[in-house]
Amino acid sequence: MSSYCKVWINGQEIEADADRKLIDVLRNDCRLKSVKDGCSEGACGTCTVLVDGKATKACVQKMGRMEGKHILTVEGFSQREKDVYVYAFGQAGAVQCGFCIPGMVICAKGLLDVNPNPSRVEIAHAIRNNYCRCTGYKKIIDAIELAAKMLREDTRLDEQEKMVKVGSRMHRIDVEGKVLGTGQYVDDMDQVDLPGLVYGSAVRAKYPRARVKDIRTEKAKALPGVVCVLTAEDVPGKNKVGHLKQDWDTMIPVGGTTRYLGDAIAIVAAETPEILEQAKALVEVDYEELRPVTCPAEALAEGAPLVHSTGNVLSHEHLVRGNAEEVIANSKYKVTKHYETPWTEHAFLEPECAIAMPFGDGVFIYSTDQGTYDTRHETSILLGLDPDKVIVENKLVGGGFGGKEDVTVQHQAALIAYLTKRTVKCKLTRKESLIIHPKRHPMSIDLTTACDENGYLTAMKAVVVADTGAYASLGGPVLQRACTHAAGPYNYQNIDIDGTAVYTNNPPAGAFRGFGVTQTIFATEMNLNLLAEMAGLDPWEMRYRNAIRPGQVLPNGQIADPATGLVETLEAVKDQFYEAYNAGKPVGLGCALKNAGVGVGLPDKGRARLIVEDGKIHIHAGASCIGQGLGTVLVQMVAESAGVSTDDIVYHNPNTSMAPDSGTTSGSRQTLITGEAARRASKDLRKDLFALTGRSYECRTFDKRYLENVVVEEESPETAAVTFTGEELALLNGREYYEEYYAKTDKMGADLPNPVSHVAYGYATQMCLLNEDGTVDKIVAAHDVGKAVNPMSVEGQIEGGVLMSCGYALTEQYPLKDCVPTAKFGTLGLFRADKAPEIESIIVEKPGVDVAFGAIGIGEITSIPTAPAIAGAYYKWNGQFQTALPLEGTPYAKKKA
Repeated sequence: MSSYCKVWINGQEIEADADRKLIDVLRNDCRLKSVKDGCSEGACGTCTVLVDGKATKACVQKMGRMEGKHILTVEGFSQREKDVYVYAFGQAGAVQCGFCIPGMVICAKGLLDVNPNPSRVEIAHAIRNNYCRCTGYKKIIDAIELAAKMLREDTRLDEQEKMVKVGSRMHRIDVEGKVLGTGQYVDDMDQVDLPGLVYGSAVRAKYPRARVKDIRTEKAKALPGVVCVLTAEDVPGKNKVGHLKQDWDTMIPVGGTTRYLGDAIAIVAAETPEILEQAKALVEVDYEELRPVTCPAEALAEGAPLVHSTGNVLSHEHLVRGNAEEVIANSKYKVTKHYETPWTEHAFLEPECAIAMPFGDGVFIYSTDQGTYDTRHETSILLGLDPDKVIVENKLVGGGFGGKEDVTVQHQAALIAYLTKRTVKCKLTRKESLIIHPKRHPMSIDLTTACDENGYLTAMKAVVVADTGAYASLGGPVLQRACTHAAGPYNYQNIDIDGTAVYTNNPPAGAFRGFGVTQTIFATEMNLNLLAEMAGLDPWEMRYRNAIRPGQVLPNGQIADPATGLVETLEAVKDQFYEAYNAGKPVGLGCALKNAGVGVGLPDKGRARLIVEDGKIHIHAGASCIGQGLGTVLVQMVAESAGVSTDDIVYHNPNTSMAPDSGTTSGSRQTLITGEAARRASKDLRKDLFALTGRSYECRTFDKRYLENVVVEEESPETAAVTFTGEELALLNGREYYEEYYAKTDKMGADLPNPVSHVAYGYATQMCLLNEDGTVDKIVAAHDVGKAVNPMSVEGQIEGGVLMSCGYALTEQYPLKDCVPTAKFGTLGLFRADKAPEIESIIVEKPGVDVAFGAIGIGEITSIPTAPAIAGAYYKWNGQFQTALPLEGTPYAKKKA
């Protein structure tokens, strides 16, 4: 028999069932949405509240333990506190995806209430139980330090500059909503927002590989409150969906075979979450368990069971330039090593969630994803509808890193809504998320690298085998990018790279920050360390001699463009490297390149639509913002290109009925590709304003020789100085401006001496310095970004990417036992704030890419050189040359049982 208890929540007395979870009461009864549900396991910290002044995780607390206590959420702060935290987190650049931020703010208040002037170490300690996957914690600590100072000194808030330009350290446009919890993520929408909302979820496979002999749904359907129980027979379109290759079963039919533990057998919807779980338990499934295919070696063995009827090889790449084998044989020095890189979980803080509702004769979906048009495409296949009948809109997206490129719950919600004519929410638990969405590919790499007697690289040969898991996802392109970048950012042209992506019964592998390059560059950079020793060179000199320079030819045959800045990134870390190296300190280096844009001849268009209403420019672009700050980037580009105030610009979340298709947020492409489309549309608008206000628009134009379809326009100083008011903008009310940018490249294997594989590359050098005890003292990360649209956001991307790969190199594990994941969120080995090393970001700006103001995407490359830099430092520390990640024998390594 339930009992009730009374608590005080934000100063109001509340009575609730003692057996209920605190988070349930806060989010659903009180509608305090700053309290996020990131894991329901007491691990992530997104649900943190103050209970009698102490930071407490609401997801693991029963109401009965709260009797008489005072609970505070961000909504209960004073207005002054709200204003200070919004300003401080904006000024410090501490907000990216934002899902963790209210919990961080709660920890900050808990600290500052008892210690108004904390040190950075004390701040890190206060937030140590709250994970952030985006920022690397540095800017969150900066923000809390600033907030403390402002509250102590009663500092007034400075007004933000409104006439911003590309290069301004502008506060992100979504800071307030993310700090205060007023910005909506999909799961924040409830029955008040959407009356009649029901809840959906899938019954998942019991075994990674098993034949489904029978599915009995009668008991589940008979349960009062059940809306529907669907199986593969109920799919009106095609049961198989997929991002690129449609090989992923929405549900496994009777007679079909499961391919991994995340496969759906049936999809259930019910009036309440409680009835939903009861109904799922009543679905009866008979299986014939089969031996799973656990690794590529098993999958490629003769007579191996077929994961798919087409075979166990998803894709194969073979890249050849020159005669690598002959050149290697004739080279003075050569190194051959075998490398292994692990599975990695994205661990974004917001679990996957979607809400779908009937809309006309189609469906409308609120989604957290990395591409609204991708979600529309896969859902329309499932429903058998014209894509225009499926409308997808992003709410705030709580991180992605590649893990939200595939549909997980969106198409399931849409199926329920389409068949039942009810509005439904489908959400993965953290346990489900860890199993279901694609991970980073583990790769086995056999690599030979050679150089001459002076340390100049001559050739490389590699064999790469990737475990792509149960379904294709982005496995093909990831393998391709792993191979095309495997030779590194260096000046040599003899390569032979063979790559194979192999199906197994493991969870699928797909896009993950670095897109395959994180794996192969680790191997290449480690081989370079050994070659340097043979040639009598230090790691910096080895890389400097071989660094690609403008006008030289990359290993893939592309001529390096004028923006090529690898040398400059090496020079940026030179003094610090030699100071440590000459003092005998353990220091390591890693270099990398990473493409911006899809490239290799594939269609790659950015599109933007600007609509002028009520004297304001409304930006519509179908490019998902997943925490990287794309909305702010587009606002800054439009503000400068059009010459208007940010007060006169409104950014809209992507909606496929309003925003043109701008492609997937992947491949570090949106800033350059969609940014250029927005810049072009803004220029059209600006020219109309000149005409309507009687001004003369003066400029000179010239063709860009390096990139096709690009004409550079340069305004005269007098023209460039002109800005426009909201009143003048109103002259354009009702007008629309649409532009697109086609990033034209050459296809793989093009019969050209110097094919253009990608419209731009970013370059980076990172340096790792260890303390005497073997802990990481500092990472210095120098990145060539072309032009930093918002330097504060660039720094945040660098810091977050570096710390993510500190985990990749040292602590993170996603263990599998017979294809079954065994980790929980809290055991993945993510870095915490009090363990994070100092990260120094150095922005290198080198002009030469004449689109999007010269900006080159930085989202992925930040994670690529970190692991080899760290491994190189440990090689100097203990003399052990390691070829597998995470590294062993470090202070961070898990002790083996």
